[in-house]
Amino acid sequence: MKGIIFNLLEEVVRQDYGDDGWDEVLEQAGVEGAYTSLGSYPDAELIALVGAAASRYGHTPTTMLRVVGRRAMPVLAAKYPEFFRGHTGTRSFVLTLNGIIHPEVRKLYPGARTPDFEFDTTRPDVLGIVYESPRRLCAFAEGLIEGAADHYGEQVALTQPQCMHRGDPACRIEVRFSPV
Repeated sequence: MKGIIFNLLEEVVRQDYGDDGWDEVLEQAGVEGAYTSLGSYPDAELIALVGAAASRYGHTPTTMLRVVGRRAMPVLAAKYPEFFRGHTGTRSFVLTLNGIIHPEVRKLYPGARTPDFEFDTTRPDVLGIVYESPRRLCAFAEGLIEGAADHYGEQVALTQPQCMHRGDPACRIEVRFSPV
């Protein structure tokens, strides 16, 4: 897994608990913690860090991933503003994942393995998203969607009627948009 995900987790923990808090998470996870955004690291290391951070926050690992995803969005918007320009809301932004954002991510971070998304756009108030990835980080994806909604000043409600963690072959996330 690319180091940028590790960097985002680190940033969230440091914001809330400072350098000592991050050091404690590293120690509890049993990892060194020197991550560069371009580096590649074992998926198991991220899972250990998320588990340690979740313990510190009093969350489940799933909730921790969602929190990190949501709180990562302002960092990503500041670092990569070109991905956010030209969008009026969350829906149009999310729909660029496969065609624009992930190809650019693979250019910026060679070797990055991004998840696959399929979209159901047949209903104007609901965006159906099928998420497939061997990493099964659907909670992180949900957090990123919530963070995008925060960025665009929108209210969304997410449900996940199918999830790989419950034995389904892929996750299905439904994003309901509330009128503004």
